[in-house]
Amino acid sequence: MRCVIARFPFDLTRSGVLESMKGVKPEQASGESVIIGRRTYPVKQVGQVVTRQDRRDFSAGEVLRAMTQLGFTCRDLAPAPAPTRGLDPLRHASAMLGAPAAT
Repeated sequence: MRCVIARFPFDLTRSGVLESMKGVKPEQASGESVIIGRRTYPVKQVGQVVTRQDRRDFSAGEVLRAMTQLGFTCRDLAPAPAPTRGLDPLRHASAMLGAPAAT
């Protein structure tokens, strides 16, 4: 499949990506990621290995689009948890003392 990453055309195949990533230890994935084989790789790491370009030269979206078209499972950023409302200072102090909370 022909795709453009960082303004350069690449002919990528599923087997070619699998071969390129063989033996590459995955970094910690904190954002978008791609599952290749049994391992989860950060998108930027996959893009760097496959294209041999610096990570600053391409966006994660370009690599995600290419990997999705090749049939790999891609994951987006995990949604941020909803903020929880804590106790006000009076109720917090009451809870720490073991007394029933004031209403």
